Amino acid sequence: MEHVAIDLGGKESQICIRNSDGKIIKEKRCQTVELGEYLQERPTSRVVMETCSESFAVAVAAQLAGHEVCVVPATLVRSLGVGARRLKTDRRDAQALSEASCRIDLPSVHLRSIRSRDRNTLCGMRDALVQARTQLINTVRGWLRTQLLKVKSGEVESFPKRVRAAVLSRPEGMPTYVERQLEVIEELTPQVNAATKEITEQARQDEVCQRLMTVPGVGPATAVRFTATLDTPARFADAHQVESYMGLVPSERSSSGRTRRGSITKAGNGAMRWLLVQASWSLWRTQPHDPMVEWARRIGERRGRTTAIVALARKLCGVMYAMWRDGTNYSPKRAAQPVEQST
Repeated sequence: MEHVAIDLGGKESQICIRNSDGKIIKEKRCQTVELGEYLQERPTSRVVMETCSESFAVAVAAQLAGHEVCVVPATLVRSLGVGARRLKTDRRDAQALSEASCRIDLPSVHLRSIRSRDRNTLCGMRDALVQARTQLINTVRGWLRTQLLKVKSGEVESFPKRVRAAVLSRPEGMPTYVERQLEVIEELTPQVNAATKEITEQARQDEVCQRLMTVPGVGPATAVRFTATLDTPARFADAHQVESYMGLVPSERSSSGRTRRGSITKAGNGAMRWLLVQASWSLWRTQPHDPMVEWARRIGERRGRTTAIVALARKLCGVMYAMWRDGTNYSPKRAAQPVEQST
């Protein structure tokens, strides 16, 4: 089998092809947008590339062409010789990847389905809108403090109206630079609501999301992002592996006879981890008699509430995975039990 290594670029990519004996048989540059067509014409090969913005689209095209695909994590490529001795060019990088592919079985990141990637992008785009609106609101709040002004509390949607009511009551009136901020906030709010509605509709039409939303505290955003992050439960051996994938397990630095454990690793998708923590806070406040919350409160008595919420988020993650894997709805009695590992 031939090994086709591609050093991807925004416009052009470098290709290095080796035969099964490790000998370079072809090198060329190709327009990145034409890689799918080029791979269609190649015999079945092993296609290797580094993770980047373009890698998953090219990987899908390679899979459709019948190739074996390996997308190497960017954190590992330096150990394979990419950029060695401070000599980094597209040609050298492609050669290093192809040479490593001939020698060893390279690790590959999970190639998520198109639906998973679309859902993750949808959630990420909504987050960007919310963050932009929040930043604008914070700048206005900061200006209000310099003017010793306070606005009535209320929903985000009514924030511009409340600010105008407070500011226009003064003889100075509303500065144009503040009014511009308020107008942009008003324009962003319908877009945020539209994105939220789209996520809710995705959850409504998905059987798995509906099942996950039977868990108290889990709403459409959490359910949709959870399914997008995991893609398929079959790729995880058990719930503990999912909890580790989400970065919710304790970090560890152990050596010899000494064992040290610290705070959670925070590996993986930070947005998904944040949603699980928020769902845990909701569960903590609204369902005090739920067995999971009672379990977490016992931890809180010993370790503090913050630690208890993180522990609850970890357990919630494992329970949601088990529900997806087993095709079951939420059962408080079952959730109180340790999540069983699959055999």
